[in-house]
Order: sequence, then structure tokens, then C-alpha cells
Amino acid sequence: MISEHLKKHFIHIVGPENYRDSQAEKLVYSYDATPNYQAMPDAVIVPRNTEEVSQIVKLCNEHRIPLVPRGSGTNLCAGTCPTEGGIVLLFTHMNKLLELDEENLTVTVQPGIVTLDMIQAVEEKGLFYPPDPSSMKISTIGGNINENSGGLRGLKYGVTRDYVLALEAVMPNGDVIRTGGKLAKDVAGYDLTRLFVGSEGTLCIITEATLKLIPMPETKQTMLALYQDIEAAAKSVSAIIANKIIPATLEFLDQPTLQVVEDFAKIGLPTDVQAVLLIEQDGPLEVVTRDMKKIEEICMKEKAISVQIAQTEIEAEALRTARRSALSALARLKPTTILEDATVPRSEIATMVKAINDIARKHQVKICTFGHAGDGNLHPTVATDARDHDEMERVEAAFEDIFAKAIELGGTITGEHGVGIMKAPYLEWKVGAEGIAAMKAIKLAFDPNNIMNPGKVFAKESRKRVVVSR
Repeated sequence: MISEHLKKHFIHIVGPENYRDSQAEKLVYSYDATPNYQAMPDAVIVPRNTEEVSQIVKLCNEHRIPLVPRGSGTNLCAGTCPTEGGIVLLFTHMNKLLELDEENLTVTVQPGIVTLDMIQAVEEKGLFYPPDPSSMKISTIGGNINENSGGLRGLKYGVTRDYVLALEAVMPNGDVIRTGGKLAKDVAGYDLTRLFVGSEGTLCIITEATLKLIPMPETKQTMLALYQDIEAAAKSVSAIIANKIIPATLEFLDQPTLQVVEDFAKIGLPTDVQAVLLIEQDGPLEVVTRDMKKIEEICMKEKAISVQIAQTEIEAEALRTARRSALSALARLKPTTILEDATVPRSEIATMVKAINDIARKHQVKICTFGHAGDGNLHPTVATDARDHDEMERVEAAFEDIFAKAIELGGTITGEHGVGIMKAPYLEWKVGAEGIAAMKAIKLAFDPNNIMNPGKVFAKESRKRVVVSR
């Protein structure tokens, strides 16, 4: 609980209109996009600048009040659920594009800017920011940085971490620091920039970010390859990469996902095939033409029944939009939708797809699988109902087997969604007890009072399971 005395201090910092503690306001920010996790904050505060954030953090640190930084709440690991109460920090006032530097190819933004708004602003200048999470129409750059978000273009271009050059951050004691800069090279001390990216709000509050831009690709082509053999589609992914071709996008959707997405998007997706690959390449016209011809040959050799190239940008954008809408489409089926992101080396994608189907049969659950197959990041998804306890037990057992299989294949429990609460019990499977100890030591050094998004990443108890390493 926040005392009336402290409440007056917070209101003095941000103004009465930016301190919210009505039941309705608190309820809105008690959950995120993760099913079955909800906890009420004590208050919601909307700072207007870095100085206000610093003052808020100092007060919270002094009085041991938990702080949860929040973007649009689209994350899927319960990372912004205020499980220990305290204050939810919103950045809707801090949503500006501060500078677009065409000489250094950088853009500097505040954390509350919507990802797509920033992307469109830089593209107007003929520049390109590649990270494109499916939630980019509503997700914020601050949220993307905290979760190290990926996206459809991650195979060729990498993820958010690869584009963060510099940060302004408020530390748990209220100090404001700057990391990195508009530099191609910088080895001055520890790389705090990369440490903070993906730290899920557990180490600092990010208040400004400088991001790397690249020139806009000259041209782009989009292809849809159809398969009646789901493992053949997965093998095509490995074959394309093995032929030293790195597409901008290489996405996989199985038949159950296709059927749901087509019912939602109604763009004419084939629903009578077992799987499709959505493939894009960008760059100079001659390179794109050569690569797409070779990819078509590979797909046909790997038993694709058809390969179709989008004839217009409108058609291509419809395919991309349909893929991005997969979660929204699946969420219409039942009250509870659980979407995971087990990730394996690209060479193991076919093995993982087969394993997911075997696990689904073993536990008698329906799993729709789609994802960024080109970088090994699959999204097995179950539409269920949390009120059906028997089915939920089977769903949880299935995902536990999926995580175990991913690690057995040299993979990980999460490729882009983060650990949060959802994956915390499984983190030790991936990093070991020694890895957990090292991470906790970092957390303790930065945040000795454990006010920064407490209860995330580190579980009170790890799941005990023997995982066979390769």
C-alpha cells in the first residue's frame, strides 16, 4: 500500500492528472496479453520526462515500492503484470521521435513511441528499421527493448538488440546514466547497452534510445510455397539456409493455423494444404531475382506442390498481414490462447516440427504451429479454456515436453517472448544453476532492494526435470 504521505510526494512530482489509483485504472493495468496472470498495482503513474522518472524511482527505492515499466502490454510472458503490487509506470507522455540523424543513420526516440509510427517516419526518409514484431502497430519501442523483440525479418536482419546503439536509463537508485553512442565501435568498459536490452525491466528504466538505421532495400519479392507434407516444408527451411541463401523472411504456417487465419483475414490463403512457407527476399533487383529463382527450385525439390510469387505489393502486404494476424485469429477460437516460442537451431526445425506434432498427440491437445522458421523460432499455440482444468493440465504438460525437446536439440525455452513469470520455472533448464546464480548476482548488484519488476525472470522454485543434453 502507498501511504497518503507518499501519494502526495508522487503527485507533487507528476501532477494530479498523472497519478491514478482508482479501481478502474488499476484494473486496466493489472494484466497484459498473457493468459491467467493478473495482479492489481497500488497506483499507475505517467511521468512526463526523465527527471520525473528519476524522482519516482528514488522514492520507490527509499520506501521499497515495486516498479513495473509498461509499454502497450502486448507481451506474452506476464512480464508487465504487477505481481507484487507497487507502481506501474506508463510512458504515454514520453512518446516522441527526438532526432532523425541522416548523417549517422540513427533515430533517437522516447520509450513510449509506437513501433510502427517510428518505422513509418524513418521510411519517409528512405531509411529502414528492420525489427518488426507482429504487435508493431501497438507495441512501443521501450517494450521492444525490454523484451528484445524479434519479428518476421529477424532471419536476415536480426532482432532489436542488433539496432540499439545507445540508451538513457534510470538506475534503481534514481541515477541517470547514458550508455553507448552513435558509434560503429565502442569498447569502453562493460557493454551495458546490450545488458539492458532484454532485461525485462528488472535492471533499469529506459527513458531514451538511439537506434541504428540502414538504407531501404531497393526491391522486394514475396513467395508462398505450398506443401502436403509438413515435414517437407520444414526441411525446405534448412535446405534454403544450407544453400547459403538468407531470405529477409522465412515463415512457416501449418494447416490448422492457415484455416484459422484465412477465416479471419479472408485473403484467399490455401487451406487444403498441410503447410505453407511465406518467403521474402529484398535487396538489389538482380540479387532478389536470382535468390527467389533458386528458392523456388529448392522448394520444388523438397516436394512443394506449388510455388507462387505475389504479383503486386498489395498482394504481398496481404500475405504479411495475414501472417502477423495469426495470434489474433487463433484467439477467436476459445477463451484462452497460449502461444509459446520454443527455438532451435535452424538445422533442427524439421525435427522440432515433428516433435511438436508427436507431443500434441501424446497429450491429446490440438497445437497450431507457425513462426519464424528461418531463425528456428516456432510458435506452438493452443486454444483452450482455463476453466477446463483437465485440459489445462494436458496443455501445460505438452508445453513442458516442447521446452525439454527444444533444449535437447540445442535450443532454448524462449526466442523472443522473454522469461517473465511464464518461463521463469524453466530458466534453469537452459542456463543451469550456475547461470541462474550469475544472473542473480547482476540483479543484486544493480537493484539490491529488488524494486525493479520483482518476481520476474527468477522463479521461487525451478521445475525439476532431467533434460538430456546433446
